[in-house]
Amino acid sequence: MLLCLGCCVVWISPPFFVTAVVSSAGAGSSLQVHAVRFSPGQELLGCLQAFVEERRLRAPFIITCVGSVTKATLRLASATATNANEVIHLTGRFEIVSFVGTLNPEAHLHISLADSEGKTIGGHVLGDLEIFTTAEVVVGEAVDLQFTRELDQQTGYPELVVRERSQTNLSA
Repeated sequence: MLLCLGCCVVWISPPFFVTAVVSSAGAGSSLQVHAVRFSPGQELLGCLQAFVEERRLRAPFIITCVGSVTKATLRLASATATNANEVIHLTGRFEIVSFVGTLNPEAHLHISLADSEGKTIGGHVLGDLEIFTTAEVVVGEAVDLQFTRELDQQTGYPELVVRERSQTNLSA
């Protein structure tokens, strides 16, 4: 069954779950694509943030990434009301098997890494993604939008806010 949520059309099948769209902007956006390769020893998160800043991208996100790292600092999804998320520091040689998220100044990125035995671990990227051989990244930008983060009273965290760029002071 096709379902129109106002901001998108989705295919759904039983059981049906529809949740509220919290932040959405208008009828969509044009897409601009940037491809970049980073070299051994570079720190991937910092390089991506510099790339986004240099090009003044306002609604950037990761389309795809392949590569490898020798270090990673990740926050695991283990938080409860009385226990903070565990932070892990990985060292070794890891293939990037998934890397997704938004790249506004307060980047929200998740990564999955596989070790030499194919075992995977993933989490929220905090930094220290030191490139081993390469990182080939395709970054998309929704050119008509602006991504920011604002404190969400419901979650207690800064969450993504999507606005049409024409409604911001950064329309140029």
